[in-house]
This record gives sequence, structure tokens and C-alpha cells, in this order.
Amino acid sequence: MILSMTGFGRSEGVYEGKKITVDLKSLNSKSFDLNIKIPFRYKEKEYDLRKLLNDRVQRGKVDCYVNIESLDDASETTVNQELVSSYISELKKIAADGPEFEYLKMAIRMPDAISAKSEELTEEEWNFLLGLVKGALQNFENFRQTEGKILQDELQRNINNIKSYLAQVEPFEHIRMDSVKERYRNSLSEFDQLDETRFYQEMAYYTEKLDIAEEKVRLTQHLKYYEEVMQQENLNGKKLGFISQEIGREINTLGSKANHAEIQKLVVMMKDDLEKIKEQTLNVL
Repeated sequence: MILSMTGFGRSEGVYEGKKITVDLKSLNSKSFDLNIKIPFRYKEKEYDLRKLLNDRVQRGKVDCYVNIESLDDASETTVNQELVSSYISELKKIAADGPEFEYLKMAIRMPDAISAKSEELTEEEWNFLLGLVKGALQNFENFRQTEGKILQDELQRNINNIKSYLAQVEPFEHIRMDSVKERYRNSLSEFDQLDETRFYQEMAYYTEKLDIAEEKVRLTQHLKYYEEVMQQENLNGKKLGFISQEIGREINTLGSKANHAEIQKLVVMMKDDLEKIKEQTLNVL
């Protein structure tokens, strides 16, 4: 079954006056590459989040964003007025002729002048966040499955095209060999004596050199194997990439041995579909 490396998932919920949102998105990559941005209060759990995402996402360039939005009217920060007043008094002793507002600006920047409301992360809040991350992952995986189904249909269509072009090669094979025989016989007819034995030896050599039966058989097998892996195996992107390379080798050999304009046209069309397969395979998980 095909899964796309491209994915998106979101989950959100409210916990004790805070709206927490988790966003996941990914693009194709050869390995697992995670970029995670979370609020400072959850930093102690970053390793656990990374491990969970690594186990579930498997592969891709992944962005994970966790955002907190306060829904309470009360401010999350407080000004330590007594400490700020003390700072201002000390600053005036140093420079008594300065503007009052300048003292305030400097005092606000001093240590502990402003403090943020801070509470330890509870087990309950962590479990709530974990549930949101798992919910985002589920939506993310559903997205990957939907995209994977579309991707699989496109890959199957291109595989079928190559099969169809390969089937169209056969009628031209006998015509091709008859043409080679005729050209070779015409060339030899210019000589007074024609050694029939040597003629047939040469034709046997060219027939073997231009024979594409093995390439056709191997190409058919590779196409069938690609379909089997695509339909039956999970996390098959890399394997499908290797098989597509083998398909390409057989098509290239077929083209180099073709020696016929119509077969060459079919080979070009096969290559066009193969390029689409290779490009699409890069996005398979």
C-alpha cells in the first residue's frame, strides 16, 4: 500500500484557559528530518515528542509546531513595582538630572523587574498535550493515506502505459530483422561472388546482437515486481526507487538495440512514463 511522504495534520484543544494547537506537516526527504518548535514550558518533554514523531512519521522533512494562546483576560505577566521603584531611586543617585521616563525605561530592563506567570508542567497537562499530538498524528496519517491512494493510481497508470508500449514493439521486430537482412544482402550483391555460408553467419551475429527478447522479459518482470511491492508492502518508497532504476536499464538497452524508427518512438514514450514514475516514487514513504 502506498503512503505519501507529503502530509498535514492539526489538533487543538483548551486546557485551563489556554488554547493549545499542534500542527504537523511534511515533505519528501531521504530520511527523517524533524524541525520542532514548542513553548518553553514544554521543553522538558521535547525528547518524548521527538521519539513519538520519529516512530510514527518514519521518513520525510517534518515540521511540528505547538502553540499556546491564553484565553484568560488576566495578564500572564506582572511588574514588580517595589523593585522597579528601587531601581529608579538608585539610577537617580547616579544621574539626578535625567528625565523620569528614561529612568523607567532603564529600570524595566533590569533583572526581575517583569516576571511571567510560571507554573510547573503537571502530568495532567502533559497528557492533554500528548493527546493533541496523537490526534494531529492521526489526521496527518489519514492525509498521507489519501494522498497515497492518488499517487498509487498515477503510478499504476504509468506502469500500464509502459506495458502497452512494450506490447506494441512485437509487430515491428520481424519487420526490423527482414530490413536488416535486405540491407546486408544488397550490400553484398555488389560483389561478384557471395558466400552464402558467410552471409548466414553474419546474419546470425546481427540477429543475436539485435535480439531484444531478454530485455522484454526482464522489463515485464520488473514492471510486475513494481506492482507487487506497490500493492502489498508498506514503507516501500526506497524499494520502488531501486526497481524503477532496473526498469530504466532495460528500457535503455531496448532502445540501444532497437535499430527501428517505430520501436525507438515507443522507447521514448516508455522513458517519458518512467521519468514520471521516478518523480512520483520520490514522494512515496
